[in-house]
Amino acid sequence: MKPIPVAFHIGPIQVHTYGIGLALTFWFAFSYFERRLRKNGYRSDWFVGVFLWIILAAVVGARALHVLSNLSYYDHNPGQVLAIWHGGLSSFGGLLFAVPTGLVLTHRRCPELPIGRALDLIAPVLLAAWAIGRLLGPQLMVAGGGHPTHQWFGMYYAGQHGRRLPVPIFQAIEDFSVFLVLIFIELRLARWPDGSIRTGYPPGTVIGTAMVLWGIERALDEHLWLGEDGRLGSLLVQVAGVLLVVGGTALLLRTRRRWRDWLRDHGAPGGATLLGGEPPRLSPAKSPEATSTPPVPTRLP
Repeated sequence: MKPIPVAFHIGPIQVHTYGIGLALTFWFAFSYFERRLRKNGYRSDWFVGVFLWIILAAVVGARALHVLSNLSYYDHNPGQVLAIWHGGLSSFGGLLFAVPTGLVLTHRRCPELPIGRALDLIAPVLLAAWAIGRLLGPQLMVAGGGHPTHQWFGMYYAGQHGRRLPVPIFQAIEDFSVFLVLIFIELRLARWPDGSIRTGYPPGTVIGTAMVLWGIERALDEHLWLGEDGRLGSLLVQVAGVLLVVGGTALLLRTRRRWRDWLRDHGAPGGATLLGGEPPRLSPAKSPEATSTPPVPTRLP
């Protein structure tokens, strides 16, 4: 079985499948987020310009961190620093540059969209886009496979010898699974237990869950399937994954406290918890039984 072609020609022009995959992934992310903005009652006319800056920041950050993580190679091959069509984009580098860029520009162009709500809206988009991007990006690039394997599901990749673990396919399945979890949580949060619509609740649950699950995924993928002992880039990815899990856990704990305060101030039909279920218990001092006047016993004649 031959490797998947990573480039083809249209006349004299060489076209890289990796670049086409990235373009399709960016188009999907733009369309899906714009749809989610409108569905949640926010205008989307501001997003085109912001998205272009986000793409630029993501590509620059992803490439910069990849080059820094593999500096010994690029010291000897400086001509390859800008050759992103051969692959070599760090997800964490893209996030490190793109997220602050997106948050700052969103606050300026659409001030009515709170930052917390924007992060909750973008989290499922990122996971769905990563799932697609794994299949249309690393799966179609040079050296896109993981560790060598003799298993039946091993695949051949250009630039790598022998069968390799099809890590991009594994990651696409993982990312899509996390996406489904986020959508499930989002649907639960949007309704009270009796089915009525719930609005105005504290943001943070969706993005916090995404940070924890994706951080675990990336750290384990790098450790089990992709990483090389002693390689700086591999170590940085694993550390970044752990830090993402820690940050997501802290955000979830903070959001849970905010939910308790919000539920105390916003009565729910039948009561509710963070994701539905049994209503919160009232303390004896606040319970109807404790505040009502006890019945006066009637003396029989």
